[in-house]
Amino acid sequence: MDASSVLKTKRAVVAALVGNGLIALMKFTIAIFINSSALFAEGFHSLADTCNQAFLLLGFRLSAKPPDRSHPFGYSKEGYFWAFVVSISIFTIGAVFSVHEGITKILHPQLLRHQRWGYLILALSLFFESYSWSLAFRGLKGAIKKHGIIRTIRESKSPAILVVFLEDSAAIFGLAIAFLGIYLSSTTGNSTFDGAASVIIGVILALVAFLLSFETKSLLIGEGVSDEDMEKIKGAIASVPEVKEVMDILTMHLGPDDILVNLNINFVDELNTDQVEEAIDKVENAIQEKLPAVKRIFVEAESIKRVPRRAEDR
Repeated sequence: MDASSVLKTKRAVVAALVGNGLIALMKFTIAIFINSSALFAEGFHSLADTCNQAFLLLGFRLSAKPPDRSHPFGYSKEGYFWAFVVSISIFTIGAVFSVHEGITKILHPQLLRHQRWGYLILALSLFFESYSWSLAFRGLKGAIKKHGIIRTIRESKSPAILVVFLEDSAAIFGLAIAFLGIYLSSTTGNSTFDGAASVIIGVILALVAFLLSFETKSLLIGEGVSDEDMEKIKGAIASVPEVKEVMDILTMHLGPDDILVNLNINFVDELNTDQVEEAIDKVENAIQEKLPAVKRIFVEAESIKRVPRRAEDR
């Protein structure tokens, strides 16, 4: 991620934090006023999202800490850890409470009142959620157009923008379910629809939580670069004439813009030690020119084992 992408990601997270905080307050207030479980579930949804954005901002701050003795590779993985915490938050705060509230409403039905206030808050929520979603979508728009939404989700190395996008997508869908639940309950006089809508919203949140936990766990334990970035690395190495063969390429994302690369390279024969060192420098410079996110490169030079010692070294 370049500086512009990082700024867009932070802007999307901050916008989602402010919007969801206001939305959560309004949803809870109106849910109590009109006695709607579906709207109450949406309140838990927005509350979970508000906590999540706070976690993501904390991850941004902690991941920027410089390397030290205890963490020589830095703290970039903090962002992945807090994104994983977000998935747990979505499940515990959003999904569990929504399902519980819905089941309670189904078992102990209560008629809705003042439904128009519910429609109003849903409309306002849709406005805020759509704005936040649009910011997140802009950050993923290029990748989605190129690779499609499924592959973009699977290959995204920036969990913050992915979290906002998935949360807001689930929120917009949840608002539609809540509207349907309130409408059917008010027109039929059967509050079961309202409770069922709350359960469905909880299930949606559980699915989003599972997807996020799966993707962030993969990043947290050490995920390699995408196929596209791997081709950039291979192309950069191939541009160095001293390289005879690449034996192995190991990569790992320490953060969205912090990549570790370990190479096992067989250089051309008869290179002396100084020439091998120069070739390694060329490889490192070529890779970082093609992929600036690569911050650390370790090269194991196979040909050194076969290079005869120079006269001055004897």
